[in-house]
Amino acid sequence: MARRLSTQAVHAGEERRKPFGALTTPIVQTSTYTFADSAEIADFMQRKAAGAAEVRDEYGRYSNPTQSAAERKLAELDGGERALLFASGMNAITTTVLALLSSGDHLLMLSDGYHRTREFAMAYLPRWGIETTLVPVDRMDAIAKAIRPATRLILAEVPTNPYLRVVDLPRLVAVARQHAVLTAVDSSFATPVNLRPLEFGVDLVIHSATKYLGGHNDLLAGVVIGARALLEKVGNARGVLGGMGNPHDAYLLLRGVKTLELRVRRQNDTALRVAHFLERHPKVARVYYPGLASHPDHALARAQLAGCGGVVSFEVRGDMQATARVVDALRLPYIGPTFGGVESIVEQPAALLSLDRSEREAAGITDSLVRYAAGIEDAEDLLEDLAQALEHI
Repeated sequence: MARRLSTQAVHAGEERRKPFGALTTPIVQTSTYTFADSAEIADFMQRKAAGAAEVRDEYGRYSNPTQSAAERKLAELDGGERALLFASGMNAITTTVLALLSSGDHLLMLSDGYHRTREFAMAYLPRWGIETTLVPVDRMDAIAKAIRPATRLILAEVPTNPYLRVVDLPRLVAVARQHAVLTAVDSSFATPVNLRPLEFGVDLVIHSATKYLGGHNDLLAGVVIGARALLEKVGNARGVLGGMGNPHDAYLLLRGVKTLELRVRRQNDTALRVAHFLERHPKVARVYYPGLASHPDHALARAQLAGCGGVVSFEVRGDMQATARVVDALRLPYIGPTFGGVESIVEQPAALLSLDRSEREAAGITDSLVRYAAGIEDAEDLLEDLAQALEHI
């Protein structure tokens, strides 16, 4: 019997009968796993060489029972054959790219996205002879033209950070397949509640599990999900590069995911109300939220997303200082560089980037931009708080 997502979030990936009769999956806090005798080692090595799907644990840098339970759960939620958990979302991205690309290869990346991902592609990959081309998210013709014989991977975010752009996934996949290029989508903003990229034919889906999947701002983790054969390369690279997370974070992730659908649906609803409120406010110049008809990708969002997420970006009618006064005047959201938790979080991206004004503008970050990530507080309280903060302009 096929189980719906909210049921999978609670039960998927975890054994029905757990050690010691525990209800929750225990934290297996060990770095090393011992063998009873040489015969057990020989059997383990034979099964490992044969590529068995499930083999016992050997060493903490390769696997851990608590982490494996989280991986099974996340694989089921996104509809993938296998998931690999990492120490952070960035570690998931960097290890995946390094595992799949070699010197002389070419990466195609959609330009609107997380600045650290762009930094890795533009500043670090050239050291290993890997070139990157940035293409606008709304230029499918440019994406097709930018593909070269050496292109091996297209990396995109859906929705993007911070302008919540939505790429046409069916067209992106069609272009990639036409040229035998792999596709990977960072779906941290969407979560499996709002989008399952693998169902569109995407090869790999990546999440910063620190955000919505964990949901409580108390862990660091990343995950890559896809076909077992493709993830074999990534898994080997994780073991070599050492990007394994820790069992306590995996335990917290298992706990957080159980309420994922409840939280995300609440945040979807709240963010849409926030976006409508801001769009009508005279002191707000522009609102970026794909749930609004004014957003350039509104039609794509309605076709591809079950919900538009909990993040709303907007520009106030004011300069850097006026924008800072609005952010400082908010009483409910915390000020910080993250999203996806139960607490609302707000940031002025221009204040947190170590770039001068011309560099920020080149990256599309204006002085008056605010990114507001709705938590699970009462929407009316958040709207009243926004109203009083905007009076400080």
